[in-house]
Amino acid sequence: MVTSDQRRRQLAREKFVRQQQRREQAQIKAKRRNTVIASALAVVLLAGAAAYVSIGMSDGDKENSAVPGESTSPEPTPSKSDNPEPAMSIDTKAKYSLTLKTNAGDITVAMDAAKTPHTVNSFKSLADKGYFDGTKCHRLTTQGIFVLQCGDPKGDGTGDPGYTIPDENLTSLGKAGADGTVTYPAGTVAMANTGAPNSGGSQFFLVYKDTKLAPGYTPFGTMDDKGLNTVLEVSKAGVEGGAGDGAPKKAVTIEKATVPKV
Repeated sequence: MVTSDQRRRQLAREKFVRQQQRREQAQIKAKRRNTVIASALAVVLLAGAAAYVSIGMSDGDKENSAVPGESTSPEPTPSKSDNPEPAMSIDTKAKYSLTLKTNAGDITVAMDAAKTPHTVNSFKSLADKGYFDGTKCHRLTTQGIFVLQCGDPKGDGTGDPGYTIPDENLTSLGKAGADGTVTYPAGTVAMANTGAPNSGGSQFFLVYKDTKLAPGYTPFGTMDDKGLNTVLEVSKAGVEGGAGDGAPKKAVTIEKATVPKV
């Protein structure tokens, strides 16, 4: 005969098992949503860059965290919709700039429309609609790789415009070395993606210090000196909680984004 105490313990065990199963399923789903930084981090670790330190979080934090860097964290995930990218409307022979007015300072990015027409066209289309306005730069990395990641309307690493754009200009940084990486020079601005080909959406990253990454992220522009200094100042404040990867301690909000022809 099962006593009430035994029954309670049995129900508690069953509840724990269900929680573990849900947690494992969430981790599997999150791993599939591999981002630019998670993919790059894997390359860095495989290359033996032991300087990188993963974020330490409790189980509860991992389940609910909006801070990227762990396999259980939200990552850039362009939705698998049938929505087409915006129709080409830019002049690929003209010069364009991405101007980001942020609470930390202005950042101007010279864009290469000739080499990255799909990327520039998408940015102009989104900026013209106010897509980036009021969004946070949700991720800063300060160990192993050195970038500030922005462009997510949700502000947690999971947002996208509902379509993807093709990879472009991937050979511009040279041939990958023996470790499978190329150097993205300080000032480079490139597209984030899920790690799969042609999976870029709206998220992008600003490189503030020479960084080695796999040559799979579309480099589409270069920051001006003022913009680079702005990002450097954000990096000096570090990551919330003192880790090497997470939300920047000095919060950065894109107040207005424009893509004028120059």
